[in-house]
Amino acid sequence: MNHTDADTVGGRPVRDIRLDFPAFASTDAARPTAYLDSAATSQRPAAVLDAERDYLVHHLAAVHRGASAATGESTSLFEEARADVARFVGAGEREVVWAQNATDALNMVALGIADASAGIGGADAARFALQPGDEIVLTEAEHHANLLPWQRVAQRTGARIVPVRVDEHGCWTIDDLAAVLSERTRVVTFAEASNVTGLIAPVAEITALVRERASSAIVVLDACQSVPHRPVDFGAYGVDFAAFSAHKMLGPNGIGVLYGRAELLDALPPARTGGSTITKVTLEDAHFLPAPHRFEAGTQAVSQAIGLGAAVRYLERLGMASVAAHEEAFAERVIDGVAAIPGVRIVGPQPGERRAGLVSVAVDGVHAHDVGQFLDEAGIVVRVGHHCAQPLHRALGITATTRASAHVYTTTDEADRFVAALGEVRGFFGLAREAS
Repeated sequence: MNHTDADTVGGRPVRDIRLDFPAFASTDAARPTAYLDSAATSQRPAAVLDAERDYLVHHLAAVHRGASAATGESTSLFEEARADVARFVGAGEREVVWAQNATDALNMVALGIADASAGIGGADAARFALQPGDEIVLTEAEHHANLLPWQRVAQRTGARIVPVRVDEHGCWTIDDLAAVLSERTRVVTFAEASNVTGLIAPVAEITALVRERASSAIVVLDACQSVPHRPVDFGAYGVDFAAFSAHKMLGPNGIGVLYGRAELLDALPPARTGGSTITKVTLEDAHFLPAPHRFEAGTQAVSQAIGLGAAVRYLERLGMASVAAHEEAFAERVIDGVAAIPGVRIVGPQPGERRAGLVSVAVDGVHAHDVGQFLDEAGIVVRVGHHCAQPLHRALGITATTRASAHVYTTTDEADRFVAALGEVRGFFGLAREAS
C-alpha cells in the first residue's frame, strides 16, 4: 500500500497507527481491505481490547454494591472511566450517564419528558412537561434514533413535530432553523454532524439562538458523528442534553453516553427504574438518587465503560484537532475525485465546502446496494442504504446512497481506491459514462 507524508494524525504516520489495530493485521498484504465504514462502527485498537480483558481477568466484581475491597476496586475503575469521558466532552462527572448506546440515551431524554408531561417526577420535573400544541423542532436530516423517540413524545403529549427542511443537497442552515422557532417551541434537537451529508452544524450559535427566541426550550444534541471525530465541549456549547456511542469512537459495543446539565438530570424522571437508583423505597413510592446514578438501573456494562475510557485516552494522545483535520482531508480528497466522475451525485456540502469525514453519493442508474457489492468485490467496505434517515433520502428523491467514511487509520490510498472504483461502476453495469 502506498502512503504519503500527508498520512499522519497527531504527528504519527497512519501506517504506524494501523499497527495499533489488530483488525488490520489479518488483511491480505497484497490486496488489503479498505475499511471505509467507520461512521457505522469503528475498528478498535489493542489498547481498548486489552483494557476490557484486563478488567475481566483481574478486577471483575460488582460495582456500587457491597463493601468488599474487590467491589471498591471495580467501582474505582468504573468511575475513572466516567471521569475520562467527562473530561473528553467538556462535562462534569455527574453529567455523564451510561447508556446502552446513543439511541438508548436519546430515548432516556424523550421518555423522561413524556413521564414529566404525565405528572411523574413532581414539581422538579414540571419544567419538562409538554402540552398539546407545544412544538418539537428537529431537522429533516435526523437519524431515526433522533426522530422516532420524539414522534412517541408527540403522540403521548399532543405536542407536534416541526421540521427544519433541507435543500436539494440535503443541507440546512441556522437561518432555516430560526425560521421555525416560535413561542411554542419546547424542544430543539439536531445532529452536530450528519451521518449522511457530513454537514457540520454550528452548535453554540444554534444554542444561543434558541435561548434568545425560545427561552423555555431544551436543546438536545445528537453527537454520534462528532464526538469520535472532532473536538467537542458540551459545556461551552450550552446544550442541555447530548448523546453518543462508544462503538463509533474506537470503543466497545453495548455502551453509550447521555450527557445532561447536572441540574436538569437531577430533575428528569428516570426512564428505567430498579436497583442502585434510589435513596428510599416503600411499597408505594421511591425516592431517586441524584444524577448520574438515578439513571443507571441494574448491573451496568462495566468492562465496556472501561474500554470506552481507554478509547478516550487513545484519541486524546492523538489529539482531536489532528483527528478532525485528517478526516476532513479524506473527505475533501474524495469529493474532489467524485466531482470529476460523470453520473455520480454528491449528497451534502458540495466541493469546496466544509464537511465531516464522510461522503455519500448516488450513482445514476445503479442502486446503492449494487454499488456496494461492486465496491466489496474490489475490497472496499462502505455503507449502503438509507442510513436510518429515510425522510432525508425521501426529500432528496432517492432511495439509498453509498457512504464512505474515515477514522484515524484511514489512508489517502484508500480514498483514491474508493474514487477509482466508483468511477468504474456505471461502465460495469453497462451504462454510458456521461451523466444521464
